[in-house]
Amino acid sequence: MTDVPDDERPLGIPGPPPRRVTGGREVAVLRRDLRYVHNDAIAASVMVGIGETYIAAFALALGFGDIIAGAVASGPLLAGAVIQLVSPYAIRRLGSHRRWVVLNAGLQAASFVPLCAAALTGHLQPGALLAIATFYWAAGMATGPAWNTWVGTLVPRSIRARFFARRSRVGQAALLGGLLAGGAILHFGAEHGAHLLGFAVLFAIAGLARGVSAWLLANQSEPDPLVRNVTAGLDLAPPRSTPGNRRLLAYLLTVQTSVHVAAPFFTPYMLGENALALSYGSYMTLIAASFVSKIAALPALGHFAAKYGARRLLRLGGVAVVPLPALWTFSNDYSFLLAIQLFSGIAWGAHELATFLLFFDAIRPEERTRLLTWFNLASATAMVMGTVAGGWLLSDTGANMPGYATLFWISAGARALTLPLLAWLPDVHVSAPPPAMRILAARPSAGSIDRPVLSDREDSVVEGPIVNGELKAEP
Repeated sequence: MTDVPDDERPLGIPGPPPRRVTGGREVAVLRRDLRYVHNDAIAASVMVGIGETYIAAFALALGFGDIIAGAVASGPLLAGAVIQLVSPYAIRRLGSHRRWVVLNAGLQAASFVPLCAAALTGHLQPGALLAIATFYWAAGMATGPAWNTWVGTLVPRSIRARFFARRSRVGQAALLGGLLAGGAILHFGAEHGAHLLGFAVLFAIAGLARGVSAWLLANQSEPDPLVRNVTAGLDLAPPRSTPGNRRLLAYLLTVQTSVHVAAPFFTPYMLGENALALSYGSYMTLIAASFVSKIAALPALGHFAAKYGARRLLRLGGVAVVPLPALWTFSNDYSFLLAIQLFSGIAWGAHELATFLLFFDAIRPEERTRLLTWFNLASATAMVMGTVAGGWLLSDTGANMPGYATLFWISAGARALTLPLLAWLPDVHVSAPPPAMRILAARPSAGSIDRPVLSDREDSVVEGPIVNGELKAEP
């Protein structure tokens, strides 16, 4: 089997040498690697479901107020997006993608230690909580580009799409399990007058889960530590882009800004004493509803995109997400709120799937990794801008029912102003199945924050026969 030419590889860089498997030991190592990559998705997703999802709720439990709780949910994302840009330099200094990924996974696990201690003592300053959340996101997002590159050298091309699709499904199930378990633990603690102790249990489990994830990462092999100089230099220059791609990015960033005027404040709206004041069990159910409906709808949304095009799917999703925050002001009936969440998951599923399909089918392969890295930075910046605007509005109007109603309607109006941009977006014919996803966070207003696994689409060469989806040793 011949290797892929250098100029056809993502980023235009030489790829790893062909991985030839010729003996039983090599097959055993590969099987172990695949098992660990698979199980890492479970451990990391449990951390997200039972830990990260409830940090904003923890801020409210400590009495920090609605604006701090909203800032904790989105503001720290920017630090993680910035760290992605310097990852190539750090990897080169460490001489290994694996070392960088394991280091940051371990640091992310450690970020739960002060949260657990604060839950046990009941004392933490708002600035300290923001710093811890920033540390958590910086460590977590810094692993993304390096992990994508590294895992591409581990998983055989012949089974890559199927493997990552299955990995994505088990990760979704693990996140849902962590989410449900976290809500049940907090509900039990609140019923027995120990709600802060419940948070301590959640953060301890989350830290342990990420610790297991770090161990699984550390015990995977690394066929080519630097992937033949993929990280040869620190390249901070933004990627070149076509007019169509720039229009797509402009639309997505304006949507992110308008959405995050309200999105970070849904948790304080649901749990705050001056708003809905829901129980932890009811809060967990609403988050789970949007997440489940989003996942359940993805196959049908994928078929729609294949038949009618990704641009039409994005138009439907773009229109559907516009009224979502305003709908929360119509009624406080829990059944009505649950119906909104189910619809919200489908709407955001359509929006995000169309976005990723346009990334993969309209943007050249050699631009994807770099463009996605810079999009993460721009997206995080837009989120922070929206959050700052929303926090200012909420502080001006008051964190009460009328104040939230004003905030939600302003967010809906800002989303409506983005719709004309949809008319100028390029269309593509979807020729491949939807990409596998890595789940970064679960959100009450969007189901989850996902990022595509670039390695399930990038080419790498693995030599050796494939039987029943597994790599076998050559005789």
